[in-house]
Amino acid sequence: MVGLVVVCHSRPLARAAVALAAEMTRGRPVTVEIAAGLDEDTFGTDALAIGEAVTAADSGDGVVILMDLGSAVLSAETALEMLDDDLRERVVLCPAPLVEGLVAAAVTAASGAGRHEVAAEAVAGLAGKQSHLGAPDERPPSRTAEGPSAVVPVTNPHGLHARPAARLVTEARAFDAHVEVRNATTDAAWVPASSLTRVATLGLLKGHELAVRASGRQAQEAVARIVALAQQSFGEAEVDASTLSAGGADGAARAGSAAETDAAAGTDGARRERAASPGVAIGPAVRLREVPIEAPQEPFRGAEAETRRLADALAATRREIDRLRDPIFEAHRLLLEDDDLLSDARGRIEQGETAPAAWQAATARVAAGFDALPGPYLRERASDVRAVGRQVLRALLGVAAAAPDGEGVVVAADLTPAEAATLDPERIAGVLLAGGSPTSHAAILARTRGIPAVVGAGPRVLEIPDGTLVALDGGTGEVAVAPSGPVLAAFRARAEQHRARRGDARASAGEPAVTRAGVRIAVGANIGSLEEARAASENGADLAGLVRTEFLFLGRESAPGVDEQVAVYRGLAEALGGRRLTLRTLDGGSDKPLAYLPAPPEANPFLGVRGLRLSLAHPALFAEQLLAVVRVARETPVSLMFPMVTTVAELTAARRMLDEAVTRDGSGVPAGLRVGMMVEVPAAALGAAGFVPYVDFFSIGTNDLTQYTLAAERGNPALLPLAAGLDPAVARLIDEVCSAAGDRPVAVCGELAADESAVPRLLASGVRQLSVAPSLVPLVKEAVRAA
Repeated sequence: MVGLVVVCHSRPLARAAVALAAEMTRGRPVTVEIAAGLDEDTFGTDALAIGEAVTAADSGDGVVILMDLGSAVLSAETALEMLDDDLRERVVLCPAPLVEGLVAAAVTAASGAGRHEVAAEAVAGLAGKQSHLGAPDERPPSRTAEGPSAVVPVTNPHGLHARPAARLVTEARAFDAHVEVRNATTDAAWVPASSLTRVATLGLLKGHELAVRASGRQAQEAVARIVALAQQSFGEAEVDASTLSAGGADGAARAGSAAETDAAAGTDGARRERAASPGVAIGPAVRLREVPIEAPQEPFRGAEAETRRLADALAATRREIDRLRDPIFEAHRLLLEDDDLLSDARGRIEQGETAPAAWQAATARVAAGFDALPGPYLRERASDVRAVGRQVLRALLGVAAAAPDGEGVVVAADLTPAEAATLDPERIAGVLLAGGSPTSHAAILARTRGIPAVVGAGPRVLEIPDGTLVALDGGTGEVAVAPSGPVLAAFRARAEQHRARRGDARASAGEPAVTRAGVRIAVGANIGSLEEARAASENGADLAGLVRTEFLFLGRESAPGVDEQVAVYRGLAEALGGRRLTLRTLDGGSDKPLAYLPAPPEANPFLGVRGLRLSLAHPALFAEQLLAVVRVARETPVSLMFPMVTTVAELTAARRMLDEAVTRDGSGVPAGLRVGMMVEVPAAALGAAGFVPYVDFFSIGTNDLTQYTLAAERGNPALLPLAAGLDPAVARLIDEVCSAAGDRPVAVCGELAADESAVPRLLASGVRQLSVAPSLVPLVKEAVRAA
């Protein structure tokens, strides 16, 4: 007899539905297993529990799984992947309504029917009710539009869910045309293709026909493009393929369902993703806990002011989403530009609502619309709307970002710098991110705190149930989810080895780092706060090899004055016990905009007005920072370096302004002041000889030098294989700088300095100073001693 499994978010609801079905099959017992709720009182679904229920329900004739909504479908699919092949072939996932479908399925199974007939009868469970009540049709009459049109089938496995729908909207907006679409199969109304929320209401499933029409100057091109896009499954196949090749979605899916998969590399049973912060972490998966947030009761500031508040919050959220650079977040970004959503919010503001209240009400309306849709995949889009709604609301109200909900391994899509900065190494064993890159702010902050991290693992890691044991190696990128005994033992042994090695390195961290050939190498720390300065001192750093002074300038309404800067720099020097400070002047622009220095939009900010270019464009601001540096240099050894130098003219202009600061201070050039420049642009590396007369030292920023040399944006996860490690072309540029420098010392302060395998090559080039995250100083010193 066919067995049944009920997958539901609520355990009491599932038991009640099963009891009702049992009333209909008295005397004809049917095996019905329940996999519902995380416990008696907690809503949720668990793929492992579903798998166990399927095994228990199977008598050899097959199993039909009935689900309620949303993640229940995803959990059931994940459970299916975990089953043995022979059992998986006997299981049918049934989209029938839970209560009516279960009753029909139980009665049909009791009669001895096969699993496909049981599933078909379950799907037809609503037929009697529909026949009695009729099917409502509140659709407004279609209007006729002149212009080209077409009808094309939807081939996506899950229909037009968030990602393909977002691709359709993006393409439709690219044309000078009014484009509309509808579900021809259900005879739905026409909706504007420019609105993600309206497109999603069409409920387009696999096999449905999508009708498209357009009017306007580029109508023909728009229709042709959308037809072509539909024939390519709206790009979903190519996105999945790219994710698979990067070891992301596929690796995470298999790891999430069974840790005993064949290894891509390294420890048996582990998948290799993107190493971001060394160390081994073992612990239960924990999520970021959202801080409850509601629009407060506050006075209305006027339509213009409230509209500006909303615009600023939307812009801030858009920058944050763009930083993630993953196709899975495309739908989130489009929601920030959705005409239907924004018009609603702005209309409410015009009627006297504050920006937070208007935005919250508008997103609630759109989310409720998704909740009412017939398909579980479409109803899941409500969570996208609510997530974006909370993100913008936090920006409006200045509410802190989410924090980890417990102790263990944080599993998240990505971490903002604010979220990463709150991670406590005493509670957080490690970090596993679906997106991100080893050079992201989150990865840098994890390294600073000594928290092992793996990034770019793909969106399927987000399906790992809370509490599932996760083991990862942030030095190799290996990840195992729910590892078997041997795999777990291997990770534990490696963790112990890492602890022992780190302890040995820490014990000798205060000693000089001298190579086997007797060459002394200065190992410094990259710091951006007083806390990091203290950590640098505790870890035996010889100096602060890079002080990111922009931490003083970001996230405020006005620039810091001379006195404030002097106080902060002096505090850093005290925390370092008088060791040399290498102060990099403000490296603003690109991904670090300043509210008080508004700039016109740039098509490519990383190639725009940033670093020294920005400082020279705002001489008053620059002069204040240079004066502060000069004053601090009278009290403690200071190296001053200019970022993003491209030409000798830029450098000499900065030197002239430094001379003016010395004159303004009136006490002559400080004895301990050295002046240098960062080498981040290939032109500066190739022309290093021209800069030599104007500098005391060079510091190579390998993060930017690598991205500019390889045309591979450092934060793009898809390009990580291209930009990982020491590329031969980048190595040659480092050679050029060291050769041209002569007796000027050359430092490396990019993330490459922390790559122990690259250290010997850097030293062979002539690099004599390395600067890394504070927690990595002891290990890098050990790497130097072994070179």
